[in-house]
Amino acid sequence: MMETGIDSPKPVIEIRGLHKYYGTKQVLNDINLTIYPGQVIGYIGPNGAGKSTTVKILCGLVPDFEGTVTVKGIDIKQDPVAVKKIIGYVPELAELYEVLTPVEFLELVAGLYQLDPAISGQRIVRMLNSFGLGENLHQRMDTFSKGMRQKVLLVAGLLHNPDIIILDEPLSGLDANAVIVVKELISQLAREGKTIFYCSHMMDVVEKVSDRIVLINEGTIVADGSFSSLQESLGKASLESIFAQLTATDNLKDTAAGLLDAFREEGGLNE
Repeated sequence: MMETGIDSPKPVIEIRGLHKYYGTKQVLNDINLTIYPGQVIGYIGPNGAGKSTTVKILCGLVPDFEGTVTVKGIDIKQDPVAVKKIIGYVPELAELYEVLTPVEFLELVAGLYQLDPAISGQRIVRMLNSFGLGENLHQRMDTFSKGMRQKVLLVAGLLHNPDIIILDEPLSGLDANAVIVVKELISQLAREGKTIFYCSHMMDVVEKVSDRIVLINEGTIVADGSFSSLQESLGKASLESIFAQLTATDNLKDTAAGLLDAFREEGGLNE
């Protein structure tokens, strides 16, 4: 994790005392994070831990929360639109206007960000070509596979060259080569000073691409540091084992055995 001091850069994201309730259920409990330029934050946790809620708050999609969240000095409660302009967000589910072509959809996105059409038009074509969609530029997206849609979403999230990029399961549906491209892209963006907030259940990928890992469980941060520092403090060899140690409420091997026993009792598995 980056050391703070007189010469340290200013934080790009500051979260202080973040609490969020849905009715009487507390989803986030006193989340505090300071994130700097060029960091790749692996934000992980089990289902229901509060990851998606944190992301929605950062993107200005959930305004009713307790605490303060600032993005590049902008209070997200006071000016969520300004924050949305400087964040690139790639959601897990590819909700696209399927009757449009990739070019048409991305031109719409460029217009929302008020990009110069001459510049954005060239950028759209180059980025789609880089993702192997050169032959599909003018094809309606209702015929696209999940992986092809995910590539369009990635282009949409990066199109306005944001300083902060929030990725929620960005590798969903991608083939092996595209996964390699995205992992390399994350590394290069970080080297250029971009901040990456990366949410995923793929522990091996988070372990490799993140220089800081934040583990959240039941709405509370239970670990925060580099993978090597978490290894040292918890005595575990992999991020998967660290994750299991800090979040599992049951013996995972016993759970797996119990699932198999359901088949054995029916004679469905060879003894």
